[in-house]
Amino acid sequence: MILGRDIAPDVVWAVWAGILGLAIGSFFTVAAYRWPREESLVHPRSHCPGCERTLRWHELVPVLSWLVQRGRCRGCGGRISWRYPAIEVASGALAAAAILTFGPTLRGLAAMILVLTLVPVVVIDLEHKLIPDLFVLPAAAAALALAVAESPDRWWVPVVGALGASLFLLVLSLVYPGGMGLGDVKLALLLGAVLGVSVVPALAVAFFAGALLGAVLLVRMGRSARKMAVPFGPFLAAGALVALWFGPSMIDWYSGRF
Repeated sequence: MILGRDIAPDVVWAVWAGILGLAIGSFFTVAAYRWPREESLVHPRSHCPGCERTLRWHELVPVLSWLVQRGRCRGCGGRISWRYPAIEVASGALAAAAILTFGPTLRGLAAMILVLTLVPVVVIDLEHKLIPDLFVLPAAAAALALAVAESPDRWWVPVVGALGASLFLLVLSLVYPGGMGLGDVKLALLLGAVLGVSVVPALAVAFFAGALLGAVLLVRMGRSARKMAVPFGPFLAAGALVALWFGPSMIDWYSGRF
């Protein structure tokens, strides 16, 4: 379903999506720090973690403020981690790419929700081995609603994709609790809702990448690598991004071979 192509070209919508993504990415920088520590995402206002000085509006402009200040606090001169502009740039670029690819459509909005949600998921899972329900569950619900509205005659495709992917990972988590968490199971709901059938290559890419890393760790570290806990969220995110853009062609290639 087309939402805004009669108003402006796709590239204009993509630019606006990128700006929105930058702003949302700025919020993600706060959430990625506070949520794992069970702190409020609203209070206190954004401040320097070193001197605790409340930041002014011109110090909160995504990416630009960090560049102008050369990565340092105006008050104490302490370093501001590069992760802040990195999260903002990733969010803006992925949001713009989603709309540029799928257009200002319900499909494009669902894709944008997916790629934006993956940013804090990857950051938090890498640092804390947690996947935030705060982002994943609302995103899954919104994406599923958009997917059903996009093709109401095929409403079952995103529903089956979401439930099927989630159930598959749930079974794996029950069989091997140490290798899969409930956060991954919930994230699969979002992947299936947006990707539909393409969630199959998404999971295939995720497990292949995970197995590849496991093999590398075994070669370098030996048996001690078996005791390492490696978060699976980033692998699911990588698989989702690959499948979002290449999933249908991957399925066609596989179908033509077998």
